[in-house]
Amino acid sequence: MQKFPIFNQIGIVPRWTIFFCDLTIAAIAFVFAYAVFYSFNLNAYSRVNFAVEMIHCLTITSISFFVFRLYSGIVRYTSAVDSIRILSTLLFNIIILFAIKLIFIALRIPSVLPTNLIIIYSLFAFTGLTTYRTLIKIFFQYSKTRGADKKNIAVFGAGDLGIAVKRTFDHDSKSNKVIVAYLDDSDSKIGKSIDGVKIYDSASLNDLIDKLAIDELIFATHNLSLERKEQIVETCLDKNVNALTLPPVNEIINGNITVSQIKKVKIEDLLERAPIKLSHENILDQLEGKRILVTGAAGSIGSEIAKQLGKFKPQLIILCDQAESPLHNLHLDLQDRFKHQAYHSFIADVKNEERMRTLFETFKPQYVYHAAAYKHVPVMENHPVEGVQTNIRGTFTLANLAVEYGVSKFVFVSTDKAVNPTNVMGATKRIAEIYVQSLNNRIFEQNNEFKTRFITTRFGNVLGSNGSVIPRFREQIEKGGPLTVTHPEITRYFMTIPESCQLVIEAGCMGNGGEIFVFDMGKSVKIVDLAEKMIKLSGFTPYQDIDIKFTGLRPGEKLYEELLNDLENTLPTHHQKIMIAKVRDNNFDEVCALIDRLFEIAKSNNSLDIVRQMKCIVPEFKSQNSIYEQLDVERTPTTN
Repeated sequence: MQKFPIFNQIGIVPRWTIFFCDLTIAAIAFVFAYAVFYSFNLNAYSRVNFAVEMIHCLTITSISFFVFRLYSGIVRYTSAVDSIRILSTLLFNIIILFAIKLIFIALRIPSVLPTNLIIIYSLFAFTGLTTYRTLIKIFFQYSKTRGADKKNIAVFGAGDLGIAVKRTFDHDSKSNKVIVAYLDDSDSKIGKSIDGVKIYDSASLNDLIDKLAIDELIFATHNLSLERKEQIVETCLDKNVNALTLPPVNEIINGNITVSQIKKVKIEDLLERAPIKLSHENILDQLEGKRILVTGAAGSIGSEIAKQLGKFKPQLIILCDQAESPLHNLHLDLQDRFKHQAYHSFIADVKNEERMRTLFETFKPQYVYHAAAYKHVPVMENHPVEGVQTNIRGTFTLANLAVEYGVSKFVFVSTDKAVNPTNVMGATKRIAEIYVQSLNNRIFEQNNEFKTRFITTRFGNVLGSNGSVIPRFREQIEKGGPLTVTHPEITRYFMTIPESCQLVIEAGCMGNGGEIFVFDMGKSVKIVDLAEKMIKLSGFTPYQDIDIKFTGLRPGEKLYEELLNDLENTLPTHHQKIMIAKVRDNNFDEVCALIDRLFEIAKSNNSLDIVRQMKCIVPEFKSQNSIYEQLDVERTPTTN
């Protein structure tokens, strides 16, 4: 069945038209009230007083309409607020009519309108004005959703947000969506109705999808646990129902929602966990008024650390990176967010000792968050010399300068790939960990009055970071596929960027020096399951609309990431998501000798020799799916 195209093309009518319609309804109400007052005696209409009384009543009524601007509303969007405005207008009208009647009585002038007629007229006028507005609203909604392309919507959450969602679609003339059901977990709401739409038990979602032919489900609550939300989304995906969500509460202005704000549920929404509670007072005590250096500030992790540090009122945040444009954009963004916070952008390469010395000499930072690093596994597998120079020499240079210039704390951002590394990138990060730990131990052995404390933080993949699999999958879906997964059994841990950076800052403040803090990464996620779910969330069918291809493990890639070495275990901290890894100690002099040798070999640009030396420093470094596996064969003792 087709919609009513003529009515859909009707624009917002002029105010004088609404005023004329309201006055017409008032006139009809007066005629009916007159009939009731005179007991349906039709001869009453032939009285001369009928015309006088009607003109008198409608004149006062029209004045009331002007005073309360009753004509200013858009009739097709009538709501309870309009009913209150009509009631207020008519109450004002009654007061004026009675006031005139009293004046006439005081002046001994014959009264124009009987008291009972005023009351009856007002009741009829209120009924008529609200009824005709409601009928027009219902008609426009009916004509808008009558077509074959309409979509039935279920709203999860029968609260203020759920009502706001319905109001949004009711007021959108271009929308073809109609709310057919509310879902809620509250027993006190189930079975009741909101604006004519019944509230159902959320447990009956599976049956309701078939019964009501639901096309989309909108989450209109922010108080839903991640497990429950994921369960509901899974049900929707199995039934080919689109799952949509609302923006955060702070983005909803005055409770008003726009259609453009209602987005599809993203995979990040299902991988996020409960918000982290930080000890802000402890962090504030340490960081307030301090000069803080963030390296790799233009990167996904570094930029988020810089943003979160702005909450703790440091004296100055130095943003160091060699990427000019991203660093400039970050600086502008931070200045907009934290208008009273001082920032300074410093373009430099962390492995350039002279340039970094200039930075330390000029700004004398008291805290260092070292996030600058190369992190793409396949790239570093092909360029180990760059991994050594940036990830190891860069950390080596910064750590030594931190000690020389009296930095209070040095927080090194590491990775889970440093555990039992199978690739060059992970091995470079593990060597950097070993150096800062052994340097911390040497400092504390010397009993100096001032000691720089070195803290390492280690976590897995972050959602949406540069090089993350999720943005890559999203791009592939937009292109129509296929999605490329290296292996059907590969799994990874995931954490949001804000969550990981909050833990970095927290761990940095709680650390006493020498610790490797390991973060609770939750459950590991199978990448192929992630790919399938992202395809479904985009409204497609995996392997039919969009294919998934397995390309084979990349050089240095392993199936399962680890957060702890086999020889390590953990100790709890006061924060349930942060643990301390107990690791073996390394002799500082021996570590320095091995790293110096590595730097000498790196000058030759001979990848095999560089990786061979890295394996000497990190015995557990066993290459996988890489040309460097031959080096592991060399190290394996032969038996006769």
